[in-house]
Amino acid sequence: MRNRPAQNRTVQTIGRGLLAGALLLVLSACQMLSLNPGFKPDQEIEQRMLGDTPAVPDIQLLAVDGAMADYMAAHIDPDLHGWDLVARLQELLFSPQFLNMQYNNLANLTAAEAFAQRRANCLSLVNLYIAMARHHGLSAQYQTALIRPQWDRRGELLVLSEHINARGSLGGSDQYIVDFTPGVQLQQQTAEVISDQQALALYFNNVAVDHLVNQRIDEALTWFGYALATDPDLAIAWNNMGSTWNTAGDDELAEYSYMKAAWLDKNYPTAVNNLARFYSIRGKEAEAERYRRAVQRYNNRNPYYHYVQGNIAYSEQDYEQAQKHYQRAIQRNRLEPDFYLALGLTYRELGQEAQYQEATELAVALRELGDQTYRASQSRVRRVENRSILRASSAGFSVRFIE
Repeated sequence: MRNRPAQNRTVQTIGRGLLAGALLLVLSACQMLSLNPGFKPDQEIEQRMLGDTPAVPDIQLLAVDGAMADYMAAHIDPDLHGWDLVARLQELLFSPQFLNMQYNNLANLTAAEAFAQRRANCLSLVNLYIAMARHHGLSAQYQTALIRPQWDRRGELLVLSEHINARGSLGGSDQYIVDFTPGVQLQQQTAEVISDQQALALYFNNVAVDHLVNQRIDEALTWFGYALATDPDLAIAWNNMGSTWNTAGDDELAEYSYMKAAWLDKNYPTAVNNLARFYSIRGKEAEAERYRRAVQRYNNRNPYYHYVQGNIAYSEQDYEQAQKHYQRAIQRNRLEPDFYLALGLTYRELGQEAQYQEATELAVALRELGDQTYRASQSRVRRVENRSILRASSAGFSVRFIE
């Protein structure tokens, strides 16, 4: 994840497996923002912004070149299939005697480039894995999931981001996940399979962000144009385009880009926060406050906000306040085992042993039965049995709230 604090801009990129936002200055939310600025897409403005974008480069993220094909032929038994093939690909990627892939945040590469250079960020590694897996007939797709956001002691959101990995099917309900940074803490029920074209748009967005943070404005605008030509609904690219126009000093196009990002993704507080900053810097406090209030109102609906605030209270030995925050987190997401574990530890500090035991048992049960997509792990490859996954809509499933 790349967090480059930059005056007057917020950028977002996939690095270290994340679509990462720079420092945010107000509270955020994971629920929809109830805010309708009356925005409507304007083709004339978008033509001014994107009309002169050259033809999108023909970049093949998943192409297998001769060197890759020869290497796989030399090191993969053609009779391998299913889970055995998944395990062998993992060995080839990460074992010191084979490719020994190394993480590099700047390595925004195609599969063939990552193979040649033996380095990758998370998107590049996923490119390489998917290319190798599909070459051998394995099902493999790009998958994103939201990272748990973090707040500071003042309640200000520091990072809002997504994670990317590969997901494939082994037949029936048996699936697997390949992840470069498996210890990342994810938000429950946010995983989403994306298309190859969407992944290409994210690649273009990454290249554009590299140009932006290095003050190559014209190049950044060109590559954001490629991203939006590939996926016109990519909200992070519109948001970053706004940051680029902001840096370039074009208020009209910066405002429009932020508006378009917020309009496309109603669950995207980064763009709303950028609008608040945009108006505040320009002395338009009424507009700025409107957006601040929208973000602040819906922050209270984010279970992870209450979880973080509970952790802060717990560290300060304010166990009663911690208990309230953990209970609020559970009210907003009853399938997150860490919430019950934290609540149980708080009960123990308060001398409530029966409640401690009950909360801890619930945490263990949810962890065992929950979706492994969201479970932090030391393993880069995990096998997932979908039939064991609990969801909020599971028939007959309930978690009794612990008073």
